[in-house]
Amino acid sequence: MAKGNITPPLLQGPTAKEKKYDRQLRLWAASGQEALENAHVLLLNSGPGVVGVEILKNLILPGVGSFTIVDEAEVSEEDLGINFFLIEQSLGKSRAKETCKYLTELNPDVNGHPVQMALANFLVEPKILNNYTLVLLVGPSRSDDGLLDEISMHCAVEALPLFYIHSVGFYSQFSVQLPQAFPIVDTHPDPASTQDLRLLQPWPELKAFMESKTKDLDSLSDHDHGHVPYLLLLLRFLDDWKTSHDGNPPSDYKDKKEFKSFIESKARTKNPEGGEENFDEAAAAVLKSLNKPSLPSGLREVFDDVSNHLVDGKTANFWMIASAIKYFYEQHDRLPLPGGLPDMKAQSQDYIQLQNIYKTKARQDIEEVTNGIRKRERKLTQQIEPIDSKEIEAFCKGAAFVKLIRGRSLLTSIKSATTSRHTSLFEALKDEDSLLPIFIAFLAYDALAQNSAKTSSLAGGQDSVDSFKKRTQTMISKFAATANEKDLQIQSDIMARIDPILQELARADGAELHNISALTGGMVAQEVIKIITKQYIPIDNTCVFDGIKSKSAVFRI
Repeated sequence: MAKGNITPPLLQGPTAKEKKYDRQLRLWAASGQEALENAHVLLLNSGPGVVGVEILKNLILPGVGSFTIVDEAEVSEEDLGINFFLIEQSLGKSRAKETCKYLTELNPDVNGHPVQMALANFLVEPKILNNYTLVLLVGPSRSDDGLLDEISMHCAVEALPLFYIHSVGFYSQFSVQLPQAFPIVDTHPDPASTQDLRLLQPWPELKAFMESKTKDLDSLSDHDHGHVPYLLLLLRFLDDWKTSHDGNPPSDYKDKKEFKSFIESKARTKNPEGGEENFDEAAAAVLKSLNKPSLPSGLREVFDDVSNHLVDGKTANFWMIASAIKYFYEQHDRLPLPGGLPDMKAQSQDYIQLQNIYKTKARQDIEEVTNGIRKRERKLTQQIEPIDSKEIEAFCKGAAFVKLIRGRSLLTSIKSATTSRHTSLFEALKDEDSLLPIFIAFLAYDALAQNSAKTSSLAGGQDSVDSFKKRTQTMISKFAATANEKDLQIQSDIMARIDPILQELARADGAELHNISALTGGMVAQEVIKIITKQYIPIDNTCVFDGIKSKSAVFRI
């Protein structure tokens, strides 16, 4: 066979796994998918248990590695009417085993483990929670008083994320307890906000390229003149501006408007196009690209806290990299260059060369940070595995958008609330449009549950409504006293806004509406995925949903 007739080898197509998870891989990439597949989620279920199952459904479909359901209940007639993962033949059987069986049918790659046991018995040894990546606890906690606080305390000590979820009638809420310091590098900021072009701090290679392309700018042909990359135009005209302004770049809005007009005046208009797109791009970039670099508040918080997390042999990768980037910033008064470029009017060869200049500089900065990390690793008395270069690179490129969330313990009762929490809650409750009364109503609901000897019902009749109101009024009075608020009318107005919610919780008699629980399950699962993958920014720290008004709100409580 002649060489010219040889069939070229087929290109490697996507794997079956890549095809299966294609859309979500575009959201959190292979690293996020790997984290999800390595996760083991624990569901401590109670009540009707629908919202917990709906959360798991939305984690199983994208491929969470494993899940465990702890639920002492047996399937009842009521369960068959609201739980889509039970069938008639499930009646009388373990609810944990039956829901686990049908949930795993959604995704054969996921492992499910049912445990039919009371929560108090399962948690006799709290260290059992350390076997899991994240804990989901569905309220109300009917066990002996203090179990919820014990779970919360253990998760806080072990830096284990904990969700506490309610869904009753038309209302739901969930709270997230994160470790005291929960950093996120890959926050997925708006691409338009991530451009770092360093026009006020050009390095020699960029400066030399600018000079080579703009040295004879006025004598260039219309075609070449209209294809000079706008970054180079800005650098060239900045030099011209500095010459007449004591070496200073445009600093305030007035200067930048003047500089923009100066650029526009340099564009050629007597050409076939009647203008030049690259000059328009340069003028448009003046206000957003000529700002002096400053340390973002989120990263400054990380830098201020980094010394508290540097422990020989036990330092997490995040803090090791943060320490090296802090040192880099102190040496250069700037962060590592991300290296990305926006689209622009330019000839292909010029744009590629400009890209290479930025990428080369970014690699040099990353190498400097990496060398600092390797040096520190060699000094450690305890041998550790070197940090992956890809992790260092990702941190360097996204350093400006790092987010450090300060986790807070769950507010499980009025007793666990600090003085500052009392005051902030009362101030927020004064807002007539606030959805915070839903959270307060669920606090009262939990208090009533802990003192109830019933196993399937909390409400029922006016006595329950009166109990709700009495407990809620006690909380509001306590908040008001802490906030030094003596106006009884304000307290009365707050109670009037909470009263309809209490009425609905009493009417529902602990029951869940499937559509409310399904929606809540989707919201919780979204936050769980953010925490497991450490991508995007999770809520901080409580979300409430009003199914009557179709509104939700997030509060830091």
